[in-house]
Amino acid sequence: MPLYLGFDSSTQSLSAIVIAVEGGVRRVVFEDSLAFDQQFPEFGTHHGVLPSTDPSVAVSSPVLWAAALDAMMARVAAAVDVSRIAAISGSAQQHGSVYLNASATAGLAALDPARPLAQQVEPMLSRPVSPIWMDSSTGAECRAIAAAVGGDDTLARHTGSRAFERFTGPQIRKFATHEPEAYARTDRIHLVSSFLASLLAGRHAPIDPGDGSGMNLMDLALSTWWDAATSATAPGLRAKLPELAPASSVVGPLASYWQVKHGFPAARVVVWSGDNPCSLIGTGLVREGRLAVSLGTSDTVFGLMQEPRVDTTGTGHVFGSPTGAYMGLTCFKNGSLAREHIRDEFHLSWPEFSRILAATPPGNGGRVFLPWYEPEITPDVPTAGVHRYGLQPGDRDGHVRGVIEAQMLSMAIHSAWMGVAVDTIHATGGASANREILQVMADVFNAEVYQFEVGNSASLGAALRAAEADAESDHAPVSWEEIVHGLADPVATSRIAPNSTAAALYANMRAVYSACEAHALGRGPVPGIGNVAVGMSDD
Repeated sequence: MPLYLGFDSSTQSLSAIVIAVEGGVRRVVFEDSLAFDQQFPEFGTHHGVLPSTDPSVAVSSPVLWAAALDAMMARVAAAVDVSRIAAISGSAQQHGSVYLNASATAGLAALDPARPLAQQVEPMLSRPVSPIWMDSSTGAECRAIAAAVGGDDTLARHTGSRAFERFTGPQIRKFATHEPEAYARTDRIHLVSSFLASLLAGRHAPIDPGDGSGMNLMDLALSTWWDAATSATAPGLRAKLPELAPASSVVGPLASYWQVKHGFPAARVVVWSGDNPCSLIGTGLVREGRLAVSLGTSDTVFGLMQEPRVDTTGTGHVFGSPTGAYMGLTCFKNGSLAREHIRDEFHLSWPEFSRILAATPPGNGGRVFLPWYEPEITPDVPTAGVHRYGLQPGDRDGHVRGVIEAQMLSMAIHSAWMGVAVDTIHATGGASANREILQVMADVFNAEVYQFEVGNSASLGAALRAAEADAESDHAPVSWEEIVHGLADPVATSRIAPNSTAAALYANMRAVYSACEAHALGRGPVPGIGNVAVGMSDD
């Protein structure tokens, strides 16, 4: 019975899952996580990020990630019969970059099992820190890159996204501009995913299209580096980037370091990917028509797309999918923050919140609420502020339904660019336990909603990817539907069907909500909602 190991290196922790595959049955046999702050306090991170006097700067330590990988491999070896591990893959936070000097090629090939991995990685670095996805300090670099390639629309058509501060390309440009000597000493620029895969394989690993598409550097349709973008980003950049390779590619066998130190076999090391593409697999989204909606601190909508359709408004992203297709993703910052704000403002428990939501009619009597308590990502709202249309500040019931309808309508409207006819939604995240919220979701999207019990979908997706690549390498390919079956399925008994009357009402309400949003952003006239011309705005 072969075993498959999947990792997820997130902002705050390294997680691992081992799955067993026997006769088409897949089950989890090991799962663990290492919190960076608690397990490795010597690095001085706070929630996985190094302290900075500039709030726009967010960096972490690649040496920390190496230390965590070494420690987790030891934990796996202590808990599992690792002689049965056939393949290993992983997921990592997208957009982060790791900078290696010319000694890294030889250093990776000669990792010494008698010495700590972190100690051997440190001399390979041309830059001691790695900018991560939370960094927003590259506005000038984004503008420069976009201008050089013909504007954000051109950049999005080629790479899947307009220039974003947290994306790798702008981060590389900032490094090359501000630290030209260190950039000149840089021989290879990895993503977090390809860096960790390189440590496992003992050689430079390629980048897969799923993670490469989060850099503003890869031609999405061709899965090749786009020369216009690399030239606009930094001098000689193309030669410093790893190759791009399909997500099912095998980098090579596990390096002898891991075999000698922890007793692993020469398992296949499969190309790693980003956390979002791996979560696509880990939530079972392997055909077009299924979406996942994650209701967490931020709310996220993502799903598989067969064609690389790009969001012309510039808020959504297109990444490569491990299946060989594409994935669309839109993120909303005001998720649980807004829901909790309404709960607390009206001194409600969650059961009371749910009862009020169930008792108020779909459409909220024409009352519309825009709950931007923080600057919003989608749509682009640089200044926080809530906006009410036909809704009075003290209206408890109107705010309860208003915040949920606003979030679901916004998700539906701002994910429509994906061009996917949605029939099924897998709901994850803390608020997915609330079936009243999921009923509004089902009605707004006019799709069946299922609750999805998943711990770490990214590491699970990585383990499933390892199993798929192993089968393909053995010339016995398995369909993606079969790969995810049994481990990445929603709870069958949790089905919530849309109400046809409410679905029809929300289909018409999309235009009303869009008009309110446009007015609040200064892009449209005062909307008419019933007999109410316009409500009021709060800061």
